Amino acid sequence: MARSRWTVECVGDLSAKTALVTGGNSGIGLETARVLAGHGAHVLLGCRDADRAERAAASIRSVHHAASVEVLPLDLADLDAVERAAETFLERHERLDILCNNAGVMAVPYRATVDGFELQFGVNHLGHFALTGRLLGALLSAPAARVVTVSSAAHRMGGIDFDNLDAGRGYRKWRAYGQSKLANLLFTLELGRRADAVSSSLIAAAAHPGYAATDLHARGPRMSGSVLGELVARAGSALLGQGAAAGALPTLCAATTPDVVGGDYFGPDGLAKSRGRPTRVRMSAAARDEATAARLWAVSERLTGVDYEALRLAA
Repeated sequence: MARSRWTVECVGDLSAKTALVTGGNSGIGLETARVLAGHGAHVLLGCRDADRAERAAASIRSVHHAASVEVLPLDLADLDAVERAAETFLERHERLDILCNNAGVMAVPYRATVDGFELQFGVNHLGHFALTGRLLGALLSAPAARVVTVSSAAHRMGGIDFDNLDAGRGYRKWRAYGQSKLANLLFTLELGRRADAVSSSLIAAAAHPGYAATDLHARGPRMSGSVLGELVARAGSALLGQGAAAGALPTLCAATTPDVVGGDYFGPDGLAKSRGRPTRVRMSAAARDEATAARLWAVSERLTGVDYEALRLAA
């Protein structure tokens, strides 16, 4: 199948599957959830704001009247909240077929998570690392479960500074964002290696949306209190970006296409990989560095307190 021709019509019947989309109340996450639910999956919206999540669920049902949608309170900036969300999921569901690690923050002023981590690294990487680990049993209970983690082309400007993960030695918002998105890819490939080593059918893949016109671009200026910056960000997104529905296509392709294999990375096929139809794209050499990935994995287990025991033989 030519990836450049891939559309949501390529998504098959998902009626027997359970999917969790973090940040599923808006933007790319909402569009991802809408398509998965529209093709029959039972979809959980993992969101910090329950009211916004309920409105998002209602919007999905307004389009797909038979959609099965559930709200799962989830704050990725609080590891205790991540644990509670996982416990709630496991009380209600025995298996998880599709996990879309989609939620994230971008280029925000310095903030710390509840646990004291730099916000972008804490939410974009550590929060999802902890969530995936706490749901690992449910993922391994599903036949060929997919874990799709949303990265960014900005991973190419990132590097893992193990001596400054908490930004205690200085903070540059775009460098921190690039680091978190690089961490997403290192995590994806290491998860896949460890799953393979224990002969698990779990598939870990990644995606990036290109330049998508979502609220993500405006959040940083808004947190900085810059009205002008927020207006410029919104205008730039509207002028240059593709819509959230198009931005969700790489994630959906990674989550549903039958021939996806571990380590696949999907993004738009157009100019500068910023827009277009989903296709397999290359990640940087830094993202493929196995030694860095293994070190990051060990650090992430220590920082989050989440032990991927079922994959321990691969260590």
